[in-house]
Amino acid sequence: MAIKHNNQILNQHFRKDWQRRVRVHFEQPSRKLRRREARRSKAAAVAPRPVDKLRPVVHCPTVKYNRRVRAGRGFTLAELKEAGIPKKLARTVGIAVDHRRVNYSKESLVANVARLQDYKARLILFPRKSGQFKKLDSSVEEVNAAKAAFAAEGKTEGYSTRVGAVFPIDNLNQGEAVTEIKRSDLPKGEEAAYRKLRDSRAEARYQGRKEKRARIKAEEAAAAKK
Repeated sequence: MAIKHNNQILNQHFRKDWQRRVRVHFEQPSRKLRRREARRSKAAAVAPRPVDKLRPVVHCPTVKYNRRVRAGRGFTLAELKEAGIPKKLARTVGIAVDHRRVNYSKESLVANVARLQDYKARLILFPRKSGQFKKLDSSVEEVNAAKAAFAAEGKTEGYSTRVGAVFPIDNLNQGEAVTEIKRSDLPKGEEAAYRKLRDSRAEARYQGRKEKRARIKAEEAAAAKK
């Protein structure tokens, strides 16, 4: 049977030795172990400092996800100023700074300032040189207690290698975010708020008609007196 039209003749290219170009990833378990060991060695090298930085709580973009919160890139300069932390000092004590971010709501500013103040209250600053304490460093007693706790039997009790473990960012579930308000919980005078709203709408809607009706009635009364 003859071939109709300009059909392409099949060509599977079976002579390109494709087995040499196939890449497999059998090393995934060993890479996972290698990454975990690298994280441990990094945490041990910088201990007792955490391996990450403190991040702010920000809302996700887009209408679909803006009800959720996540870790942001860094704190704004306004948040650092409200918390009493200099912007140049913040990066040196494990606080991420983003000079481009802007606070659009008072709620986010207050929440992140409280987060910074909580971090500041728990922070223990060691002197850069042993025995030479400066103005912003922690007291001698705090430093000695931290060293003793850190070096006790080679354990790291009371320390965390991640700031996110101490200052987690949690999202409320639907049951916690939405609560039913009872009539007894409403302030006094607002039990019938819906009826008041409907009445005010109706009054605003028919105000022109009422004024016109009152004006016509007043004109008819004035004409009757004449």
